[in-house]
Amino acid sequence: MKRLKLNQNFTQKKAGIQLLFFPLVFLMMLFSCHNNSGKTPGTPTDDTTTTPKDTIPPTTQKIDSAVVTVAGIFPDIDKASVQITFDERQMPYALLRNSKNFDTQLRLLEEALKSRTPVKLIGDVRGGISTILPPTSIELEVYKKLHINDIRDLVKPRIIDVNKIDTSLFNRVEILKWPAFLLCRNIIPSYAKAKEIFDSCAQQSCHLGIPTSVTPCIPFQYVRDGCFARAHKMRYIIESLFRYCSEKVFSYGVNNAGTLAVRANKWGGCCVGWWYHVAPLVRVRVNYRKFTFTLAYVIDPSMFDSPVLLSTWLQAQANTTCNANAGVGSYSIQPSSVYTPGGATDPTYSMTNSDLAYYNFPGTCP
Repeated sequence: MKRLKLNQNFTQKKAGIQLLFFPLVFLMMLFSCHNNSGKTPGTPTDDTTTTPKDTIPPTTQKIDSAVVTVAGIFPDIDKASVQITFDERQMPYALLRNSKNFDTQLRLLEEALKSRTPVKLIGDVRGGISTILPPTSIELEVYKKLHINDIRDLVKPRIIDVNKIDTSLFNRVEILKWPAFLLCRNIIPSYAKAKEIFDSCAQQSCHLGIPTSVTPCIPFQYVRDGCFARAHKMRYIIESLFRYCSEKVFSYGVNNAGTLAVRANKWGGCCVGWWYHVAPLVRVRVNYRKFTFTLAYVIDPSMFDSPVLLSTWLQAQANTTCNANAGVGSYSIQPSSVYTPGGATDPTYSMTNSDLAYYNFPGTCP
């Protein structure tokens, strides 16, 4: 079945070298104007773990209100707060210990994590949590309708130390052996074709200010959150327009905490922190001398100017100049239908399109 620049130092040239070695209102709520995963109009709050508050762009001064699924609770990262991660948010959030009703809200989050039931998040503009509430019956009904076709049997992420990757072997598909590769065999026949697909995706960027061939445009210029929507729209381009296979590659911070750190050199050079990141992965046939390899490349115009090897993509997310504790703890390659880490899908692209519109802010850095 056919299915379908972070650091400019990571370019095709580096990939080629590797191959040589064989390579406001709260009542508006989450669903009316933001997206089908639950956010209201506005901008996601910033990641205070890696970015000083005074560097947050004015465009992010918005309320974030959503019904979300708790992914993790990390009480020991910051003495002043508890770090909370959500499937529908790429950046980690903070629940301040001195906040009103801290114990009640933390208990609600813990119960939601244990039962995998959603909660109502109202966040402030800094990535903090203002209020945690149980969803109303109407909100819960809408949430369930949106989170359809959830994939419950996701392949478990693999632990990884990006500093020890053997790039001469790691990116070879026959060595990676992820089950998702069995779902589609119409792989990209050359790096040139992969670059053509990458350029087509990049040309859909909202910041270019030109008409795009897909709607809405893709806000590659805003990388603080929304990777899931960008990845899913690119999946549409790769599979529906170009008719090649794609998968989704998810990267996770150490212990699933907010330790992914990148420097957004394409968008002003500020640091950005996440607990997870996702982008389309494509398999590309590459010829070298008498040998033919099928290599794993990642299509991510929010970070790069061309397709990059999977190893390059992972290593770029452990920038210790941004965060001394930066690190990639694990990664997984899932079917391209997966939308969020918890397995939610978006076969109609309705959540995708709404999320893309929500995250279309002028830029990442001030």
